[in-house]
Amino acid sequence: MFREGLTFDDVLLVPGYSEVIPKDIDTSTRVAVGIDLQIPFLSAAMDTVTESE
Repeated sequence: MFREGLTFDDVLLVPGYSEVIPKDIDTSTRVAVGIDLQIPFLSAAMDTVTESE
């Protein structure tokens, strides 16, 4: 029923060359069946952005 979820501590992104064009990236999010957000539903991993409290 539940799929695996990952947090910032679970992954390591290594910088490198990519042929992906930034404007071609899809950051939409499916919240539930029939409910899609066309904007990213992410928060920065910075306490100054997301509040530490």
